[in-house]
Amino acid sequence: MNPRTRLWLVAVGGGGLAALLVAACFRLPAFGGDHHPYGDRAVDASLAHRTANTVASVTFDQRAFDTLGELTILFAAVLGCVVLLRQTRDEHRARPEPAGVAPPVRRYALLVLPVALLTGLYVVAHGQLSPGGGFQGGVVAATALHLLYLGADYRALERVRPVGLYEAGDAVAVSAYLVTGVAALLGGTAFLANTLLPHGTFDTLSSGGTVPLLNAAVGMEVACAVVVLLARFLDQAVEIEEESGT
Repeated sequence: MNPRTRLWLVAVGGGGLAALLVAACFRLPAFGGDHHPYGDRAVDASLAHRTANTVASVTFDQRAFDTLGELTILFAAVLGCVVLLRQTRDEHRARPEPAGVAPPVRRYALLVLPVALLTGLYVVAHGQLSPGGGFQGGVVAATALHLLYLGADYRALERVRPVGLYEAGDAVAVSAYLVTGVAALLGGTAFLANTLLPHGTFDTLSSGGTVPLLNAAVGMEVACAVVVLLARFLDQAVEIEEESGT
């Protein structure tokens, strides 16, 4: 296919997409109006399944299949980075020397670390009840571990961050999400349908049916993925050097 043909294909496809978007805009509710058909239906569906956080209900119940796509994108992105940033034949590992850390930085980093870690776990655990969830809490928990790098040194971080274990955790979390969907199929309903567990009592940790399970799987996958991703970048920046020493 020559460049001229590709340009025409892009123009026709882009024009068609633009026309559809413009047509859809004319059917949107008026700005500032009190009639929100999609929002009202999302809230009704959330209440029907005893999920206090409507956003979590949309993410892990009403459009749980779409969330699986987002989860797969993150998994594939981390896998690609692991492959691209792996140690090559012309590289070797040089153990970094402990770096001096200013006492205030060390003090506050080590004080904030457990608080940040618990906050991340709390956000994941209460995703079906309050703002937050697996995506947000997973990032907070993974970031909290790296305060050890700031407050101590790289070797201290490596001791609490066995990369192989987090890689396995990443794969297990994605598999758990898929298994939950397959279990719904075996139960005679749609893939990832929220019918496996009782919906529980509204505004309690056991509410929401399968929403807490999928939320926890996402939290584990995001936390492990971020740890693995940062580990590969830090390896390249701190440990891995070319054979010439540059």
